[in-house]
Amino acid sequence: MLNIEKIRKDFPILNQKINGKDYVYLDNGATTQKPVQLIDAVADFYRNTNSNIHRGVHHLSNLSTKLYEGARAKVQKFINAEKESEIIFTKGTTDSINLIAFSFGEKYVSEGDEIIVSAMEHHSNLVPWQMLCERKKARLRILPFDKNGELELDKLPALINEKTKLLAVTHVSNSLGTVNPVKEIIETAHQSNVPVLIDGAQSIQHQKIDVQALDCDFFVFSGHKIYAETGIGVLYAKEKYLNEMPPYQGGGDMVDHVTLEKTTYLDAPFKFEAGTVNYVGAYGLGLAIDYINTVGIENIATHEQELLKYATEKLSVIEGLTIYGTAKHKTATISFLLKNIHHYDTGMILDKLGIAVRTGSHCTQPVMDFFEISGTVRASFAFYNTFADVDRLVEGILKVKQMFE
Repeated sequence: MLNIEKIRKDFPILNQKINGKDYVYLDNGATTQKPVQLIDAVADFYRNTNSNIHRGVHHLSNLSTKLYEGARAKVQKFINAEKESEIIFTKGTTDSINLIAFSFGEKYVSEGDEIIVSAMEHHSNLVPWQMLCERKKARLRILPFDKNGELELDKLPALINEKTKLLAVTHVSNSLGTVNPVKEIIETAHQSNVPVLIDGAQSIQHQKIDVQALDCDFFVFSGHKIYAETGIGVLYAKEKYLNEMPPYQGGGDMVDHVTLEKTTYLDAPFKFEAGTVNYVGAYGLGLAIDYINTVGIENIATHEQELLKYATEKLSVIEGLTIYGTAKHKTATISFLLKNIHHYDTGMILDKLGIAVRTGSHCTQPVMDFFEISGTVRASFAFYNTFADVDRLVEGILKVKQMFE
């Protein structure tokens, strides 16, 4: 059992009033809040430690470098990568996917080849592959999902052929909450020697990730989704691909030897970390991982599943409310609409009641097109949320209904 009252004290932003109401933050799918331990440590870093990494020989540069590389080791252990060198720091999930779409695409994708994605992808795991296919004159193939928000896995084998170069799929749908059976998907793809990229932006904060057990070839996530800062993300890639792929960007700190005629590059991870990286963000990500490890990812998963069950039961009995995404396996996210009430109106009224939710298409316009809607209201929970937060949401929804009736 988590001591939620104690945990909430670690997140100062939660302990305020919005529009005169105690704040209920249910927009964790967009970004999570930051514990005071991280906030204070990052501020202390800037006060006492800040110096650019790798290239200095003085004390602060060495200390910054040690903390930065220490964060890489923490990420490696957290997702159980085989080697530290398989952990690349990026700006976030989107940046990680674009890196693979460019570097992997340059090395392995040619005219007439195929990439597979699912129809429930966030735009960040769709648009880069569309761009790659346009650039390389390749073909993008789509794995559909059904009305419950579950992938139609029986159709996957028929999509894979000798031209398939990569399969990219989300671990958890940000707009439906569906937890996809990625291990099964990876096994199916690997039977045809097709590598798999897993978008872990919506799973890394909710469940234990073991990239070796999954046997995924690439795994990406963002720091700000797991209680760290914005502007920092992770790309995990198997060493064999990192060795073969060309750099995504050129600049300082990723080079081995430079002349006016030719440049050679360092090995991974440095080959893919051009310029001054967000070393403070990486340090903060390591601190966030420390915090998660203290709380326990299994404890987090249990509490959030209890919240999901409670919220689903409460919302399901509200007349005129439709939940989009009813898969058997979900994370703590519920997207819904109230009959004849626009999602923006619902969201704005809830805000006046001190309740933060997300409205719109959630960067998954093809998902909205499938359901023939323009968007939804999304309530996404974290381990610092409470059953009282759910009750406030229900009360708010009933007030929205009453206003429009």
